[in-house]
This record gives sequence, structure tokens and C-alpha cells, in this order.
Amino acid sequence: MSDPSLQHIVKLHITHIKQMKALFWHRRDLRISDNAALYYALKENAAVQPVFVFDQTILAQLAADDQRVIFIYRQVESLKQAYRDAGSDLLVLHGDPRELIPGLCLQTGVSRVYANKDYEPQAIERDRFVFETLNKAGITFIAKKDQVIFEKNEILKADGCPYTVFTPYMRRWKEKLNAFYLESYPVEKYLHSLAQSAKTSSFPSLEELGFGSGQKVDFPAQDFPEDIIKKYSEQRDFPALNATSRLSVHLRFGTVSIRQLVRKAKETNETFLNELIWRDFYQAILYHFPHSANASFKKQYDFIPWENNEAYFRRWCEGKTGYPLVDAGMRELNATGFMHNRVRMVVASFLCKHLLIDWRWGERYFAEKLLDYELASNTGGWQWAAGCGCDAAPYFRVFNPEAQQQKFDPKLEYIRRWVPEYGTEQYPGPIVEHKEAREKAIHTYKKALNP
Repeated sequence: MSDPSLQHIVKLHITHIKQMKALFWHRRDLRISDNAALYYALKENAAVQPVFVFDQTILAQLAADDQRVIFIYRQVESLKQAYRDAGSDLLVLHGDPRELIPGLCLQTGVSRVYANKDYEPQAIERDRFVFETLNKAGITFIAKKDQVIFEKNEILKADGCPYTVFTPYMRRWKEKLNAFYLESYPVEKYLHSLAQSAKTSSFPSLEELGFGSGQKVDFPAQDFPEDIIKKYSEQRDFPALNATSRLSVHLRFGTVSIRQLVRKAKETNETFLNELIWRDFYQAILYHFPHSANASFKKQYDFIPWENNEAYFRRWCEGKTGYPLVDAGMRELNATGFMHNRVRMVVASFLCKHLLIDWRWGERYFAEKLLDYELASNTGGWQWAAGCGCDAAPYFRVFNPEAQQQKFDPKLEYIRRWVPEYGTEQYPGPIVEHKEAREKAIHTYKKALNP
């Protein structure tokens, strides 16, 4: 760590930490309870120092009012207090973890760094860089599975290849599942192995991170809504109802344990359990097929001649397409950072097929707006809707937004909640006609895929 200013920052933060033998690096696991890598760090070492880095390389890409940063910040505050209650403290840094983590290790003389695995391409590259840097210094980097039940090559076909269709993957997932994979890690048993601290390490403010402190949306509770999940199979497709768990943001940032959630889902509702398996499936797809992060899983679909009408795209973003279910979904997203899953499918299909706009445009917009944004699930969902993903809806399946509205919001409760001017002169007419748009989409796809 040659940068003198970086040395000063690290020294400033560790002045009051009495001793540390190993680091535990929090990332997508903002909790102490049932945390895999934290458990191993505490069990295998004395004086483990937990650390969290507000990654400037990520923060620099976000808007100043991004509500996810506020969510993470609040969770890190709670996590820091939990460590203080245990007689330790969470070291909170701001910068590039590729520099800060190795720098902290060299300054403190620790021999091991523990973290939970992340399967996104950029995270894999970051961790590879940190691993190689630490390895050169004789420091061990140990990564554990925590955010999924099965990872990488744990669920494979008989021929050793990864599954690319969900249903057989789901069957194999359930066949392999047993109590071992759902057992919680008893972290609390080893909290005495935390590094003792004078509790004076600093904590950058939101303003110092470059963000405003105004919370504009309500963050979902992280308690398991058992009454809702019991009725999940019957009610999940109706956006006007409070009938989904809203736990996805907590899964995304690891404020709840996937093992705990799967245990409860198994006892409560199999349809909800299947949704959790979809999450593992998409993580596995991204791991085995990293090109799908920004290109079509089915590569021939990258030759579709998207029209990419920018005026249409703006109206889609603003919820002014003249299709009320689409518009309600987009307005809900813009206002809350959330969109009901049934509506996500409708708005995604509408963008790609009615408007012939590249699915990546929609994926990027969701990436900016969704509180629960997760690369694997988001790209998987968008490619499913566009027809270009693994196990995707066929290209000739085009959701009819009006039929979807009549089926899933027949009393217009959801629509009137988000589109109050619906039915008045202020509400715009449809920007495209459904039948014509559908025929055009099918013709365009067919011609591109069968030249």
C-alpha cells in the first residue's frame, strides 16, 4: 500500500482496535446471525475484525438520491451497533476495496481475510484481484457460500453440464435438499472471538459519501409475513393485493438468511419456495454463462433489429404509454423502487415486443430504480420476457396488456392507485395498437432468427 493518504486513512480507523488476527469483510451479508463466512472466521481465529467498505467504484455510478444507498447505510448503522453491543465494532471505510482491504491487512499484520462469495462478473473480478494481491503478501483469502442454497456446480445434469431449463433444475434442487443445507451457522456461539474495540472508529456520513440523506420510500420489513405466504399461491398474481413477501431487497443485501427463509417457505408454501429456487437458478446461469450479464443467453437474438425509439422509451419510463397496467407498474417503480412481479413481466414484454426496444434498455432502467435490483434475476427476467434467455417465453408469446389487466386487476384497484387520471381526457391513448404491434414483433423476430 504505497499511497500515503491511504495509509493515513487506515491508521486513523484502526488506532483504537486493540488487536486483530483476521478480517471479516461484509459485502452482501449485512447481518451477524447465520452468516457463513463470519462463523468460520470467528471459529478459526481469535480477534476477528469485521469491516465494511462503501465501494466508491460502485457508488460513483449511482444518482445522489439513490434510495438503495440509504437502505444500506441504515443497515450498516444497525450492524455497527450490533457489533458494539457484542464488545467489538464494525470498521466502516469508503474507497476502493481492492486497495483498502489489502492495505488494511498489511497495516495490521492479519494473516487471513474471510468473506462470503459473490457470483456477479464484476464481483468475481474484484475478488480475484484481492485474492492475488493478498496471496503475494502471504495472506489467505477465504470465501464461503452464503447467499444461495446451491452454488456453481452443486446442481448439474447427469452429464455434468449445467441446467438451462428451470423445471428439471428445480426437481434436482429439491431432490438434493436436506437438513444439512438448511442448517444455520451458530455465529453467536463464537462472538467472544471478535476483536475488542474502544468503539471510536469513525463512520462516513451519507453526505461524505456523496449522497443525500432524504429517505423517499418505505423500506419493507424483514420479518417473514407468514399470513401472506400461506395465501401466496392464490393471491400472488394480483397487484392490488398485499400478497407478496417484499423480502427481495433483504435477500439482495443479506439482511436475512436464505437458509432461514427456505426453511420457512418449505413449511408454508411450495409456490413461494419455487420463487426462491428461481433465484438460485438465475445465479447459477450467470455463473456458468457470464456473457448473459449483458448479452442474450441465446446469442442469435443479439441480431434482432431493435427499433429503439427514444420517445417511446421515455413514455414507457414515465408510465405514459396509454396501456394502464403498464403505466401503473412503471409509476409504482418510479415512486417506490418496487414493482409487482406479474406487472414486471407485462411491462418487460411490452417494451421488447410492442415497442421493439432492446431488453438491455429496460434492464438498465430497472437497475437504476429497483430497490431489490440483482443482476442475475434482473437479466434473467428481462431475457425471459424478450425471448432471448434460457428457458424463456417463446418469441411469439406476446402479453396482451389489456387481457392481463382484465384477469389480474379486474376492478382497476391497482390501476387507479397509480394512474388516477385513467378514464379522463388527461390520460393518453395507446402509443401503439396491440394487434399491429404483436404482428410486427413476431415478423421481426422470425425474420431475424430465420434469415
